[in-house]
This record gives sequence, C-alpha cells and structure tokens, in this order.
Amino acid sequence: MKVVFASTAEQEQQIGELVERMYSDIFPLYFSDDAIKEFEGLNVLKTTQEYFGTLKEAYQVMSGLQTILLILEEEKLKIEHETIFNRNVQILDEFKISFPFTFDHFYGDQSFKNSQVSMYCKANNGYLL
Repeated sequence: MKVVFASTAEQEQQIGELVERMYSDIFPLYFSDDAIKEFEGLNVLKTTQEYFGTLKEAYQVMSGLQTILLILEEEKLKIEHETIFNRNVQILDEFKISFPFTFDHFYGDQSFKNSQVSMYCKANNGYLL
C-alpha cells in the first residue's frame, strides 16, 4: 500500500498565479497581443487538477513554472540557461501542460521587449483618467 498526499488549494492557487504572471509579465515582452490571445485559445499553460493531483506533482509544476519565469525575467538571456529552460519545459510537458515554446522564442530577436504597451500587462496604477 502506498500513501500519497493530495495537492493543496494553496498550491493550486500558486500555480494559477504563476501562469497569470507568465501572461501578464513575460509574454507581453516577447509577443504581440494577438499572439497572446491565440495562446489563450490554444490553452497554453492551462492547468487542471488532474495534471498535478499529488503534493509532489504540484511542487514539480510550481518549480518548473518558477524556474522558467526566473530565466525569462533576466534582463539579458544567457545561452547557458537553455538546458535548464528545456528541462523545466519537459517537466510541464510530463504533466500535459502546454508550453509550446523553445528557448529560441525568447533568446533570439527580442524586438518586442520593452517596446510595446499590452492589454495583458498589469496596470501601473488603479486610476482611470
């Protein structure tokens, strides 16, 4: 007999917040709003509990997302991060979480980075003018 512990509601919430950060903080730096809207339609990073039902699986998904976020938040990506990036994309893939990007999607031409205003970015303030 094997005992496993189910993931907690807090873990599931944390995973949702990490996915939201990817859409609001990372994707707008590299992709147009139209492309991001298409990602939503393709269920990129869409998660359900069936992908990470145990405590261990939830931690693996969380650490995979956190690592990818940390790499992509770097001011200038380094080719040395490619192996770590690919390993964490593989972890997401093992849990059937769609992340159809390679390191080259972010490492190559970064023409969008810091040059566009996106509807997916969080507002800097809460005031409506």
